[in-house]
Amino acid sequence: MVTENYILNIPETDKKRVVIVGGGFAGLKLALKLQRKRFQIVILDKNNYHLFQPLLYQVAMSGLEPSAISFPLRKVFQNTGIIYRMAELEFVLSKENELITDIGRIKYDFLVLATGAKTNFFDQEEIEKNTLQMKSAPDALYIRNRILENFEKAINKSKEEDVKSYLNVAIIGGGPTGVELAGAMAEMKMYVLPKDYPELDMRNMKIMLFEASPRLLSTMSGIASEKSQKYLENLGVEVFTNTPVLNYDGRTLKLPDDVNIEVKNVIWAAGITSARFDGIEGSAYGRNNRLTVNRFNKISGYYNIFALGDNSLMTETAFPNGHPQVAQVALQQANHLAYNLKQLIQSKPLKEFHYIDKGSMATVGRHLAVADLPFAKFKGYFAWLLWSVVHLFSIVGVKNKVFVLLNWSWKYITYDQSLRLLVKHKSKN
Repeated sequence: MVTENYILNIPETDKKRVVIVGGGFAGLKLALKLQRKRFQIVILDKNNYHLFQPLLYQVAMSGLEPSAISFPLRKVFQNTGIIYRMAELEFVLSKENELITDIGRIKYDFLVLATGAKTNFFDQEEIEKNTLQMKSAPDALYIRNRILENFEKAINKSKEEDVKSYLNVAIIGGGPTGVELAGAMAEMKMYVLPKDYPELDMRNMKIMLFEASPRLLSTMSGIASEKSQKYLENLGVEVFTNTPVLNYDGRTLKLPDDVNIEVKNVIWAAGITSARFDGIEGSAYGRNNRLTVNRFNKISGYYNIFALGDNSLMTETAFPNGHPQVAQVALQQANHLAYNLKQLIQSKPLKEFHYIDKGSMATVGRHLAVADLPFAKFKGYFAWLLWSVVHLFSIVGVKNKVFVLLNWSWKYITYDQSLRLLVKHKSKN
């Protein structure tokens, strides 16, 4: 029972207080499942919105605005009793059952860490400094601005080598994000950019996708991998497998066998890792900084601290290296933890978590997608239609669903994307 806190305007309560750090898929699902269930729910996030990350690449490629895939947390929590504070976690005082945040301290009875993942650069400092990443709405807007700005610069270049370097786009990482980015960029090159930049010869523009492993979409089936590569190559994307990127200095991409490519637009989509939390013992972390948890999502060495989704590392027979870091895992774990917390405060038996794999999908372009479902594998038009429906209905908010549908419909009919705005912040200095 919490009777003390240091953040203003969070009421004292006789209920068990659950503090959730992170408003992503897992945090949002857990909060809504626990509302009015003998708990006081406090959710902390550095942003005041929930972001639908699977469509973030479409923001980067001028297909959607960030507002179409973002939903204000305060609107989600209207009339729920859930308390939201915009805050960043700074330290976990586990012995005192207390958090230190950038806006003050707060006590908890149960703590849930669900902040998601961040980009993994594998300790390559120069690559981290010079490449573009895509884990947030500002990241996606920055990519959009950078690519459009470089096209504007290319128009003013007289040397063909300089023009090519500004037009070329290199995407590092052949997972779903890299594949979807490459496909969207290829469609822009075919249908949009020639009309916007008639002065430029689009034959000078290369879209390159680099993957260090032998195939694309390595977590999906061989059929999905083969078809996605074929789709991309038919769209004009140059696909390089078994090709790790060694370095990038902001101008030259260095590859094995002393191969160098001049390119100004390099997007890193090669991996993710979890953030570490100050105050959580180092022994609690496993691969990729994920917190090792038992089958109840309880962190090793702690009795009332849990981790969900990308932050958690839970092993099962079918997943000896942990569950995939995808939205479905986060949603299922959040739903399961909500049940177990209600059982816990009633001193009833807990249930072990078991992940039900509902399949995976990736889209490449118009009528081009792959889908691995438990009962069948699809490709082409039906997979593309299935991907579109699933993602549309997964977005939070009716208005957001309508906006996305309208944007997709307009693009489908006109072969155009109308959001190619260079919006930059003006420095006061």
